[in-house]
Amino acid sequence: MDKNIVLIGMPSSGKSTIGVVLAKALGKKFIDTDLVIQEQENQLLQEIINKKGLSYFKLAEEKAILSLSEISDTVISTGGSAIYSRKAMQGLKANSYVFYLNLPYNQILSRLHNLSTRGIAMNNGQSLKQLYNERTPLYKKYADYIIDCDDKKIHSIVNEIVDKINM
Repeated sequence: MDKNIVLIGMPSSGKSTIGVVLAKALGKKFIDTDLVIQEQENQLLQEIINKKGLSYFKLAEEKAILSLSEISDTVISTGGSAIYSRKAMQGLKANSYVFYLNLPYNQILSRLHNLSTRGIAMNNGQSLKQLYNERTPLYKKYADYIIDCDDKKIHSIVNEIVDKINM
């Protein structure tokens, strides 16, 4: 069974974009867990958060990730909050290489323009900087590899990931 490649990181770190290019480069399938959640819940991420709350959203995310337990040979882009579920991350790590796409806070801030509509799992009143500081240790905890994405082009990041899995 071929291992999956899982991409974790902050919103706007490039997980989905890099995931698609990586899947093409490796001839693997691609799954974005945000889309799996939306399909399973039949709602947009922000609608789930607004209507059912953050706790429900995190459970829906965990359920979506755990539903992927039987897949292999796939590039999986997770939502930025996937790391809040130990169970989901252990499920992913069982058959995957986990890559943390690390981007400095200032670049996340400059890329992320739709904070209130994007479906980001954050507490009311929490700033993006607080969210970044809260999540960074969790990304590092679950990562098999940390990829520094600061000022790098998509193809160089993809090549770096490919080099790591081919070692």
